[in-house]
Amino acid sequence: MDFQQVFGKAPETQASAPGRVNLLGEHTDYNDGFVLPTAIPQSTTVQLGFSSDCQHHFYSENLNEQVSILDINHTPSGFASYIFGCIELLQKAGYTIPSLCVYVKSSVPMGSGLSSSAALEVATLRALRQLLNLPIDDVEIAQFAQQAEIQYAGVQCGIMDQMASSLADTEHILFLDTRTLERRVMPLPEKAEILVIDSGVPRTLASSGYNQRRAECEEAARSLKVKALRDITDVHVTETLPEPLQHRARHVVTENNRVLEVLQGVTSERFGELMNASHASLRDDYEVSVPALDRLVEILQKTEGVFGARLTGAGFGGASVALVKSGESESIATHVLEQYNQAGYNGRILVPSLGLSDPA
Repeated sequence: MDFQQVFGKAPETQASAPGRVNLLGEHTDYNDGFVLPTAIPQSTTVQLGFSSDCQHHFYSENLNEQVSILDINHTPSGFASYIFGCIELLQKAGYTIPSLCVYVKSSVPMGSGLSSSAALEVATLRALRQLLNLPIDDVEIAQFAQQAEIQYAGVQCGIMDQMASSLADTEHILFLDTRTLERRVMPLPEKAEILVIDSGVPRTLASSGYNQRRAECEEAARSLKVKALRDITDVHVTETLPEPLQHRARHVVTENNRVLEVLQGVTSERFGELMNASHASLRDDYEVSVPALDRLVEILQKTEGVFGARLTGAGFGGASVALVKSGESESIATHVLEQYNQAGYNGRILVPSLGLSDPA
């Protein structure tokens, strides 16, 4: 069904926002650290119209689910919580938001660590900006989107996903200092392209260990008497911490240092080595990988034409990202998936998005 069929009229406006894949800098954003995401071709489109009955009505094409907001004091669950959060935060900021009909369609895979939630939030806010001529810029959209996820979806996320969805493109890497929001657009490594493969193991951020990891990092920072782990640059400083805080802090410090090394300029080969080291750190120190992801990454790392590979996103399932030689991603993916799926898994290629058109 389309907007017309669901709501009985045409939409007033629509806007889209992409998902993202993070090449380096995992679990560093909520530690005020450094990240290197890029946008992916898949995106989420939000269509808006005015509601005639003083209630909000949200419809998800992917889920074939409709939610009506009868009580504005009660946050809905699922996909509706992200949209509701964006609307509520704008109202709290002093903007008047009328009752709306909202139609969502997305090609961003859910549960794969490619920030389908951030794409939904940013697309919603972009559509609201267009519909109501709101004076908010792309950075403010990312900030509203982050708070919607924290306050209304219950995920204590950093700002990387929303900044990437709001500001990044598919041709470049976005270096972002998540404390200052200083950013720099960088080219992809020379003669390289990005390959993203889903492990087939979905994960749910809010019910996973994500919030626990954030709390552990905050405790580690307090123990080291710094505002955030971003302020530690010497990994040996973390050795005074008890476990598991020492391992958590060691990952954050070394991961930040990996991103900063890329910022100085590295070859594709070195970038790949840093990605491999990042996965090992996420697996062993941060403990957010799962056997399926480890197996997928191991196959990728051993495949000719792959510079490096790691899990991407929060972990606990989801996708892997690899840096591979230009023009070879499809053949590499075919080889890797043959081995991976023979081991009993159900992986699939996500980027390049073969045969997948943008929903807009």
